Amino acid sequence: MKALVIASVASMIDQFNIPNIEIMQKLGYAVEVACNFREGNTCDDKKIVELKEKLTSMNVRFYDINFFRDVTNISENLVAYRQLKKIFKENRYKIVHCHAPISGILGRIVANKYRKNGTKVIYTAHGFHFYKGAPLKNWLLYFPVEWFMSFFTDVLITINREDYRLARNCMHPKRVEYVPGVGIDRSKFTGNVLTGEEKTEIRNSLGVKDGETMILSVGELIPRKNHEIIIKALHKLKNKKIKYFICGQGELNDYLQSLINDLNLTENVKLLGFRTDISALCCSADLFAFPSLQEGLPVALMEAMASGLPCVVSRIRGNVDLISENKNGCFFSPMSEDGAVKAVRRVIKMNKNTVKDYNMEVLENYSIESVNKKMVKIYRRQSVKGNK
Repeated sequence: MKALVIASVASMIDQFNIPNIEIMQKLGYAVEVACNFREGNTCDDKKIVELKEKLTSMNVRFYDINFFRDVTNISENLVAYRQLKKIFKENRYKIVHCHAPISGILGRIVANKYRKNGTKVIYTAHGFHFYKGAPLKNWLLYFPVEWFMSFFTDVLITINREDYRLARNCMHPKRVEYVPGVGIDRSKFTGNVLTGEEKTEIRNSLGVKDGETMILSVGELIPRKNHEIIIKALHKLKNKKIKYFICGQGELNDYLQSLINDLNLTENVKLLGFRTDISALCCSADLFAFPSLQEGLPVALMEAMASGLPCVVSRIRGNVDLISENKNGCFFSPMSEDGAVKAVRRVIKMNKNTVKDYNMEVLENYSIESVNKKMVKIYRRQSVKGNK
């Protein structure tokens, strides 16, 4: 039996889909992967090479597909469509699991022809582009497409409660499932990950002195992640004992650095670029800031919670599944500098031990173990149906 995992970019395979591949292999599938290894990835070239080596060691065949996240790049996505058609023609897949809008659309269009022969099509929506508060254009463009494509879908997986309710009420797959994210390996962030001396060493290396507060953010430097709102809030706070560090790379790097310079925050706000030591940084920080404008169910936020950190977060879908006001963090409107200022002030005063206990309770349902159990059931159910 063969299974195909389709994603727009290789980084989605690396960050979210290795556990799914392992589950299907244990169920007896020869798993293959189709994604773009060259463009649009959030990890660097070295990480892509490592991913290819890992897939090879797992006996996973992979295809480099010309997926482009930009829906207006019709020519490249037509190339991707033809590439997928060729792959499907040469293979007989029992299960096709699609991720992300563009690859999810193209994958389901191509796979639909083979559903009459028993191929089962699964689509994971990592956060619909239409949601409460989304721009009207998102609803006009993305909702009709996802609604239409749901007829080509055997299982539609949603990863947050808002999307689940919408899918149940408005979409038409054969089945809608709620799976709380991709699962977090809490062992990487909890327990004795770092000694006190190691934490001090990391903080010192970043220029955080005794008595200072270290705020951490993790996410691409793109408009959706909204890092600038925290930078502007810190300018209003005028507290020199707060140090803010942003891990990630992206198109807004120069803009954010200019903003930091213009606001005279060069000693208090640092762009750390791409980092491979996120767990160590989380364990060394005092609180976590996650100001996104849009999310599905943010892994970075769950990792910060697993580290016991109180969190300053935008009040958006996904975040509201994880954070409870004044229990493990505080909300603010994602466009409100004053709201972010108030949230930072409140979170700094929170009891970290109480927050840590509450975070562990919340994350029980989002653990890799819990999520994997749900995915095993989904794959098994479709395997049985696909073999009838």
